[in-house]
Amino acid sequence: MPLKVLVIPDKFKGTLTTQAAAFAIARGWRAARPDDEIELLPMSDGGDGFGEVVCELLGAKPQTLWSVDAARRRCQARWWWEAKSKTAIIESAGIIGLAKLPPKKFHPFELDTYGMAGVIGAAAAKGAKQCLIGIGGSATNDGGFGLAYALGWRFQDRDGKPIETWTRLSALSQIRPPERKRWFTKLIVAVDVHNPLLGARGATRVYGPQKGLKPAHVRRAEVCLRQLARVVKRTLRRDFSKIPGAGAAGGLGFGLMAFLGAKPEAGFDLFMRLAKLKTQLRSADLVITGEGTIDKSTLMGKGVGEIARRCRQLKVPCIGLAGVVNDSDLIKGRFTATHGLTEVTAVREAKARPEFWLERLTMRTACQWS
Repeated sequence: MPLKVLVIPDKFKGTLTTQAAAFAIARGWRAARPDDEIELLPMSDGGDGFGEVVCELLGAKPQTLWSVDAARRRCQARWWWEAKSKTAIIESAGIIGLAKLPPKKFHPFELDTYGMAGVIGAAAAKGAKQCLIGIGGSATNDGGFGLAYALGWRFQDRDGKPIETWTRLSALSQIRPPERKRWFTKLIVAVDVHNPLLGARGATRVYGPQKGLKPAHVRRAEVCLRQLARVVKRTLRRDFSKIPGAGAAGGLGFGLMAFLGAKPEAGFDLFMRLAKLKTQLRSADLVITGEGTIDKSTLMGKGVGEIARRCRQLKVPCIGLAGVVNDSDLIKGRFTATHGLTEVTAVREAKARPEFWLERLTMRTACQWS
C-alpha cells in the first residue's frame, strides 16, 4: 500500500540547509518507492534557515537592504514580509551569523549585534505590527548591546562618559533609553536554547568557546554581561537575565527582551504552531526527520527529538537520518529506526557530497521499509 510520508528535517549543520536536506530525502525515497505520497516540511528551531522556513509557512516575500555584519562590514541583509498580517520575519544568522565571517579572522571582542538594528528599522518602516526574529547561529556575545546602541540606547560609565563597545560594559553605571522604545505591537524572539544569560549555563561559558572565546577571555566577557544585567535590572526594574533563552545567541535573547520588549518562544514551538504540526503528524503514515548528528542532545528539546517524541505519542513511525548516529538505548526508544551516512560512506566523503549520500542513504532505507 502506498504511504503518506512526511519529511521534516532540520539542517545538517555545516553541510546542508533544512531545505536541501528535505529535497535529498524526497529524491531518495521516491527513487525506491515512487507510489508513495511525499510532503516536505523543512524545520527550523530559530537558527540558520529560520527565515526561509517561516517565509514558506506564512507565504511571505523576501526583502533586502544594506546593513553590516557582526564585524560591521557592509553587507546585504535579507528579511521577509507578509503584507496581509503585517508580519516581518528576521533571521539573525543571515546578518550577524558566524557563518557570514571568515573562519578565525575576528575575535568575539570585535563583534556585536549592531547590524540587526537596520533590519528592525526597515521592518518597522514597512508597517510591521508583528515581528518574528530567529536568533540562533550568531557570531556575537554582546548581550544585545550593539543592537541597543544602534537603536538609540545610551550607556555611560560613572563619570558620564559614553560606552560605545560592549567590552567596556564592566564600567557601566547608567543606561539612558531612547525616545522610541517600542517598535512592534508584538515581537517574538525564537530561541533555540533555554540558557540564562549568566553563570555556568550562561551564554559566555557554554557558547563563547564555539565563537572563539579563549578561557583567558571568558571572565572578562562574563563580567561585562553581568554588569549590563545588573544596571538593566536597576533601570528597568526587571531581571531579564534569568529568563530561559536570555543566553541565546550570545545574550541577544536578553537584549531583545530588555531593550525591545520581546517575548521569548522556543523556536520549535513556534514552528509547530505555524506549521499546524499536530494535524500534519496525525495524517501521516510515516515521518522522516534528521540533522547532522543524532545523539543524546537530540532528546534535550531539539526539534528532531521533539518530532520523534510526538510521533511516538501518536503511534506514527518515525525514522531519524543523520550524518552520524551515536546510538544508545535512549535513541532507540525514541525513534522507530535511525540511520547515519557513515553506514554508506566515510565521514570525509559524506561531508564532501552530503546531498548525494543522504539521497543514497534514504533510498537504502526506503528499500528496507515495509
